[in-house]
Amino acid sequence: MRATLAAGRRNRESTVEAGIGSPMVTAGTSGHTGGVEHGDRAELAAFLRRWRARVQPSDVGLERGRRRTPGLRRQEVANLAGMSVDYYVRLEQGRGPRPSRQMLAALGRALRLTDDERSHLHHLAGEMPAPPPTPVREVRPSLLHLLERLDDTPALVCDAKYDILAWNPMATALLGDFSAVPEDERNVVWRFFARPQSRERIDPGDAGRFAREAVADLRAVAARYPRDPGVRSLVDRLLTTSPEFRMLWAEGDVQVRRSARKRIRHPVAGWLDLQCEALHDPARDQWTVFYVAAPGSTTSEALRALRGVSAGR
Repeated sequence: MRATLAAGRRNRESTVEAGIGSPMVTAGTSGHTGGVEHGDRAELAAFLRRWRARVQPSDVGLERGRRRTPGLRRQEVANLAGMSVDYYVRLEQGRGPRPSRQMLAALGRALRLTDDERSHLHHLAGEMPAPPPTPVREVRPSLLHLLERLDDTPALVCDAKYDILAWNPMATALLGDFSAVPEDERNVVWRFFARPQSRERIDPGDAGRFAREAVADLRAVAARYPRDPGVRSLVDRLLTTSPEFRMLWAEGDVQVRRSARKRIRHPVAGWLDLQCEALHDPARDQWTVFYVAAPGSTTSEALRALRGVSAGR
């Protein structure tokens, strides 16, 4: 178990958007000089004031000195965020223009916000939080614990580009031992298009549908992470290796993955009819996939037999 789950324990990538863009407006609102649109201007101002009072000068490497009020001064927050003092003052007074994503990210860093607090700040400004700059590979410890306890259902965790990050013994019993696969090939889409033996275990009808959906989803991933070398490398490898992938990629379809039924042929148990329930963690852009059988079905009985196999490992 430790060997299979260790694959998910990696340093977490930063979830803050890199760089500082225009502090005045978001893309698409150039020239707008009014207040925050599609957000809560008053609550945004109150949020900034509350969090500025909570951050101590020592938290950001500043001397405390003599201060009339707790927390940081407005000028200090503005300097830390790389914006003008006048602009920040207007935000705190509820009369500033709509901040860009880049500026909201800068405010999040200056005020030492948590992931949840940064998301709330974005929503108050009428912006969706930016995705992480690269797919996050660290799996939540609580999710790893769940996989350890889930001894009757195959389950695995994938990042946005389908890299397999963690799995439980039941997944090994159903799909094979991922720890024996080189890490750079431990990817669901790569195995499907580049390793025929993996595809041969999937019902032909399901395989055709998965091929189209996986390519369409990977195109959406490439758009979310345009500067990530891992995503670009995976796409380039697939374009070079698989004519089918190359054809589907050229069609330009975009679709986010969803739960689906799948028929898988196990080398011992035979054909298994499974519901693949894919649950998304938006903070990490990771998917946990559970392979579930209908209660009382022959597939359910087969999984129970595989449970005994996995327990004997």
